[in-house]
Amino acid sequence: MSSQKSYHTKATGDAAVTVANHLAETSLKLYGSCFCPFVQRVWIALEAKEMPYQYIEVDPYEKPQSLLEVNPRGLVPALRHGDWGCYESNILMEYLEDLKGGTPLLPDDPKTRAHCRLWADHINRNVVPGFYRLLQEQDPDKQVEHAMELRKAFDTLIKAADAKGPFFLGPDISFVDVQAAPWVIRLRRVMKPYRGWPDAEDGTRWAEWVNAIDSNKHVQATTSTDELYLDSYARYAENRPNTSQVANAINSGRGLP
Repeated sequence: MSSQKSYHTKATGDAAVTVANHLAETSLKLYGSCFCPFVQRVWIALEAKEMPYQYIEVDPYEKPQSLLEVNPRGLVPALRHGDWGCYESNILMEYLEDLKGGTPLLPDDPKTRAHCRLWADHINRNVVPGFYRLLQEQDPDKQVEHAMELRKAFDTLIKAADAKGPFFLGPDISFVDVQAAPWVIRLRRVMKPYRGWPDAEDGTRWAEWVNAIDSNKHVQATTSTDELYLDSYARYAENRPNTSQVANAINSGRGLP
């Protein structure tokens, strides 16, 4: 792949339309960047919950002061709600649930809520770092090893899902699906062209889940064109120095920032 590919700073396709529809000033503001999967999970949640929000598109490598006031580290996603701000995608998704606005993504039953949080934790401990380990690995033999590890992490998640589906808890998208969705849609758009990730096997529960996520209207509304992801993730696939704090953490064996 060409080393000249660079990350994009503006959403494209359906995501650009969604950005344009959320430029008006509101008390709830999401700071995001178009290629960041951590941003997308919060963005999907906002769309699924149909909550009014303002989307503020930023270049994560050129951090505006308004973002730094919310998150001094300058990382996205960040959320400002009135005079209060917070960051970290998992925390923000929980916060949106606590607001009790719009369609809930977590069920009412405490045991099922705990079940969802357990598998969201699995995604963050295994799927997300596994994705970056595979994408950044330059050794072909180790790529095979990391691909097997990532598929195992996904398979473990699918085994815990509702048998009928198509989503994790059944017919509707919910918290666990949203947690994983940005990396699921990047399998075809990023991992397939850069690491030969295979398409989901027709007729499997895995394929049913992948297709349900990919075709969900809230996921689609926050997804840019394929070219944006192909270009923006070239730096990860080539493991360029200082690509991001996430990439640096993977390379050093540390936990994700």
